[in-house]
Amino acid sequence: MLQACLNGDRLRSDHPALPITAEQLARDAEAVVRAGANELHVHPRGADGLESLEPQDVAAAVLAIRAAVPGIQLGLSTRSPIRPGGRERHQPMRSWSVRPDYVSVNLVEEDAPDVISLMLDMGIGIEAGLWSKADAIRFVGLPDAARCLRVLIEINEQDEAEGLEVCRAITEVLDSAGSTLPRLLHGYEATKWSIYRESLRLGLDARVGFEDGFLMPTGERASDNAALIAAARKIAV
Repeated sequence: MLQACLNGDRLRSDHPALPITAEQLARDAEAVVRAGANELHVHPRGADGLESLEPQDVAAAVLAIRAAVPGIQLGLSTRSPIRPGGRERHQPMRSWSVRPDYVSVNLVEEDAPDVISLMLDMGIGIEAGLWSKADAIRFVGLPDAARCLRVLIEINEQDEAEGLEVCRAITEVLDSAGSTLPRLLHGYEATKWSIYRESLRLGLDARVGFEDGFLMPTGERASDNAALIAAARKIAV
């Protein structure tokens, strides 16, 4: 499975093709699916262009994307810094009437177990984001771990060797705990493409998109998310 991460917390000033509004996200979703993406991960925005978990902003993004690419699984971020931040963001999430298929929850965040429980109770799948061995140990000890959709192994290290070592450490914890959840592996910026190739070698799911970096495998700046997805598909052939 190849997931397209369309925008993350980046700003439109970072790249002219970065999708911000619901309409831009919908157009971009259509383009990346045509280019070979199987799934989508987005950060909805408010009227000011900043990340939002407010019900009206989530509904606008989710409905627009689903109209553009019906049947494609759609996930959102729940990261703690999204306003109103911390535990205060639980209330807008509880109020979602239009819901994504899944959300990403970072185990490094203090309230991750509570967010996981809340989302599962609402019928929303969980991508459990693991940045480190410590995150993996915390995750496998959760009572809701086996109910999650998948594990998201997120390599933030910018040195390839260091990133691969973190991946191995997380994998060992998951294997030792007997976790059979699907695993998605991705890198960030300098390690984006090397970790993508490692995901192919290991037979894991992967993701590519502006959230994780703007550069093509050649080092050139990508024109848009669809170009990144097409390049990933070409490498996988």
